[in-house]
Amino acid sequence: MELLKREQLAFDGSLAHEALAERVGEFCASLKEFHEVVDHTGTRLYATGAFQQLPQPNAAALVNSVFVDTGLYFNIVGPELQRFYLETGMSACGSNDMMEGLIRREFRKAVVCGSFQQSLGYIEDTVARLRERGTEVLSPRSTRIKPETAGTDFILFDYQDLLKNERDTWRHKCVHMDAFRQADAVVVCNPGGLVGKGTIFELGFMAALSKRVIFTEEPQGVSVLFPCEVGLGA
Repeated sequence: MELLKREQLAFDGSLAHEALAERVGEFCASLKEFHEVVDHTGTRLYATGAFQQLPQPNAAALVNSVFVDTGLYFNIVGPELQRFYLETGMSACGSNDMMEGLIRREFRKAVVCGSFQQSLGYIEDTVARLRERGTEVLSPRSTRIKPETAGTDFILFDYQDLLKNERDTWRHKCVHMDAFRQADAVVVCNPGGLVGKGTIFELGFMAALSKRVIFTEEPQGVSVLFPCEVGLGA
């Protein structure tokens, strides 16, 4: 990851999200002087300052408008995460530039989703990559399967207790999804682009929380496009 451009965007707090989105769109268009293709597979947007003061409904509307207009996810960095980036940058290189910290460690905490039945090896690699960068993976905490559940429709890991009955799968699903609330991002492992039914179900909850979603590959088979990013290596 490298910094392409930084710009202060002055605006009156009374401006509607459409007007803000238009200004952000102009900024995004200017990025083409650095790269011919500016899209959600290789470009990240980060905003701080006055954007942090937007009420959640207004912030969500702005994120949606920017996505519709540009195809990019407009990531409003919260005050706590901004402080983390500043502290990371200062510790790493003595810089009080937020971007220095962000480049070195983008996430404090993340959740990894995907088909544990079909893509466990891929998920294990993704979890390992995140942990190598210092990210705490909230869920799954381990990828060691309970032997009794190997090859079944609902895999459990060694830290999870066995199902009481078939309805108990909902309890485990809720515990996994509840971790979304504490995560800086949810990483969706979708090798080949395919998104499983279980993950599609979870995407609705991610969207309801206005959670940052990063697919490892361009998603296929998702009927409604929504604000997201693609690729961990951007």
